[in-house]
Amino acid sequence: MAASLRSFLEQLKRQNSLYLVKKPVNPRFELGALLKKTKGTVPMFFQNIEGYDVPAVGGIVGTRENFAQALRINKSELLAKITEAITNPGETRLLPSGPVQENVLTKGFDIGKMFPIPTFHEKDSGAFITAGIVVAKDPIYGRRFTSIRRMQLNGPNNLSILIESPGLIEQYYEFERRGQAMEVAIVLGVHPAITLSSQLSTQTFGLDKYNVASRLIGEPLPVVKCKTIDLEVPADAEIVLEGRMLPYVRHPEGPFGELMGYYGPQTMQPVVEVTAVTFRNNPIFQVIFPSSYEHKLPNALMREVVLFNHVRHVVPTVQDVHLTMAGGGRCHAIISIKKTTEGQGKQAIFAALASNKDVKHVVVVNDDVDIFDPEDVEWAIATRVQADQDVIIIPGAQGTPLEPSHNLRGVSAKMGIDATYPLAEKERFARTRIPGYERIRLEDYLTLEW
Repeated sequence: MAASLRSFLEQLKRQNSLYLVKKPVNPRFELGALLKKTKGTVPMFFQNIEGYDVPAVGGIVGTRENFAQALRINKSELLAKITEAITNPGETRLLPSGPVQENVLTKGFDIGKMFPIPTFHEKDSGAFITAGIVVAKDPIYGRRFTSIRRMQLNGPNNLSILIESPGLIEQYYEFERRGQAMEVAIVLGVHPAITLSSQLSTQTFGLDKYNVASRLIGEPLPVVKCKTIDLEVPADAEIVLEGRMLPYVRHPEGPFGELMGYYGPQTMQPVVEVTAVTFRNNPIFQVIFPSSYEHKLPNALMREVVLFNHVRHVVPTVQDVHLTMAGGGRCHAIISIKKTTEGQGKQAIFAALASNKDVKHVVVVNDDVDIFDPEDVEWAIATRVQADQDVIIIPGAQGTPLEPSHNLRGVSAKMGIDATYPLAEKERFARTRIPGYERIRLEDYLTLEW
């Protein structure tokens, strides 16, 4: 079976990891509430959505384990796999037709009536598409760029699109200067590898993201030509909205509950006029709950690749990095190093803060600390840090506008915590250990049967 959303859902079913929601669910608030209950970490298939014949799925890639399963690797191999795909991308395979074009509508359609587009929060300005991968093409080099953008439903064939991706913004403004519409395709329901590759920084790498997805999947990604615009889309996607971003047209967008769990304000954003809707037989609508792990993790993984390599340039013994979900997958970095000389902890801090303006707080620990366990990291801070020696504060730096305290001044203070122990005192910081502890399984010993 081709690498697709459906093939991954079948994989989750075989592993008893996909939960079926049989009870009728309202797309206004209720669907989103169910995804939020699990922070978007539990795959759910919504079989019965009130007012619609189309089912929906969400929460499918809210964990590192699920991404690793999709790529058929171990969780510990994720960053290496992504790095290999970036440095050695594959190629796509153009097909004359594909499942995503089993149904084609070029007129008389109403997107809001066809698909269960959710309203998530109390103060959101309306229904939003949140899992739509926007496809555009560089008019000079022909490279295809993809990014997940949120889209507000304005009418039967009209969407407002929040464009924050630098590459997409530059292209759109160039078309607008010429007085031309910019062709875009909005793709819904894809294999996790396509979602992951869409989060690659165009400014940093300048790659065709479809080619990165091909390498992640392990074979050429099948694509088909759109019906009304000159773009290619994944042949096995569930739904594609073809359209044009109109020049010099703006529409109020927002407020909307954003990445960090706060409402973003209403702003004037470009408009996409949808020219065609294509979809598979019995399509599945994909949803990502905003601010959930599924929202943060794909982007965090791509940022971790950059972070790891940035730190490695100055501290070659870096072991692993983690951008936490509580920090939005961008603001809080935890770094594990195999410390060999004094000063490496602070060097890692400086490298991490320089890797991306969004990194706000950095904690560096020894390699005996599990950076994915918040309790273990806090333990290291509690037992290995003296604030007057190990905490660094840098005032007045660039930050992320998604974080509201940054917006009070337009700059952020950055902080680094060196939670590594002094090498001369290594024995004093040796952790207690029980031989054979890892092999002990509580379920082998405990019972409620008296």
